[in-house]
Amino acid sequence: MSRIPEISVNNSKRKINHIMETEIHVPVGSPVIRKFPIFVEENNVTDGAMKLIKQLRPAWDMDHVKTKLFTDGTTNKLVGCYVEASPEDVVLVRVYGNKTELIVDRDNELKSFQVLHANGCAPRLYCTFQNGLCYEFMQGDALGTQDVRDPTILRLISREMAHIHAIHAHNGCIPKPNLWIKMRKYFSLVATEFTDQASNTRIQQEVPSQVMLEQEMVWMKEHLSKLGSPVVLCHNDLLCKNIIHNSKEGHVRFIDYEYSSYNYQAFDIGNHFNEFAGMSELDYGLYPSREMQLEWLRVYLHAYKASTKKGEEVSDRELETLYVQVNKFALASHFFWGFWALIQAKYSSINFDFLGYAVLRFNQYFKTKPAVMALQIPE
Repeated sequence: MSRIPEISVNNSKRKINHIMETEIHVPVGSPVIRKFPIFVEENNVTDGAMKLIKQLRPAWDMDHVKTKLFTDGTTNKLVGCYVEASPEDVVLVRVYGNKTELIVDRDNELKSFQVLHANGCAPRLYCTFQNGLCYEFMQGDALGTQDVRDPTILRLISREMAHIHAIHAHNGCIPKPNLWIKMRKYFSLVATEFTDQASNTRIQQEVPSQVMLEQEMVWMKEHLSKLGSPVVLCHNDLLCKNIIHNSKEGHVRFIDYEYSSYNYQAFDIGNHFNEFAGMSELDYGLYPSREMQLEWLRVYLHAYKASTKKGEEVSDRELETLYVQVNKFALASHFFWGFWALIQAKYSSINFDFLGYAVLRFNQYFKTKPAVMALQIPE
């Protein structure tokens, strides 16, 4: 009888343990998600959406269903369906973009959706279909770059992030961040674009070399992993449009959980601060000042400590430590979305200059790195 080499058994165990440590676990008793064997064409979302509405809202008169196409997305196609008799009941149908399974773990997204809904942070998930999902529309307004700077809204956002970061969604293992695994995966997906066989010659002209990007990635992991940032449940993609402000009820909620995972607390916050610059017309002059950041971080720490039963007093040292961690992890956010944009430039059918966006993110990384690296965590 042949014996399986011990090393391969150990490696398998290691892989299984690693998956368990980075995985989000859905609460026991969560509703089972309905699945429909329906495929929705990316270029004809409305027809496919109607097939789904027949299943989800059988009482609706199909001749009177209205649709609204949302055009802000840079990963997926999104359409809202409703009837005039009950305009508050809008069913959102989201169709995954071309090849987005390369950059998004869809099982993980569904788990995040369920966990966040169970904790009062996400809308209801109605069903999945072959290439997308349907969920409840959240009443409120998607924010813009000026809204996230508003002192009142800014506090709501920091408290909501603290609430999510305090959620327990692991199975008792100490959770591990998935930042480095994901960044490495993204890098491997675009490695061929730096060769002579590249589909886009602009990459070699405008993007830093593969060797340089590799060196920076190694350096970042080495340096940032040692900063002591806690690993928590993160949204990881808190751009302005993913924040819905309900002014009637006085709260904000975050939407789109495609990149949600266990990650460094400081990455989620630093990534959000980078998003103050916007997306379609990046303006890093809008990156929050030290004063604005300290205000945001003070509110966050107060809420996070209260949620995790660690008291509510926030010391100057805690505040300064988080400020330094956040600004250093903001560097990793530039790299992460730079690689993401290179993948999108290769595969996406959405009309957006992904390559130009990648160049701006990498440029901002190299521009801000010297000043950020001079920051020191207080002794």
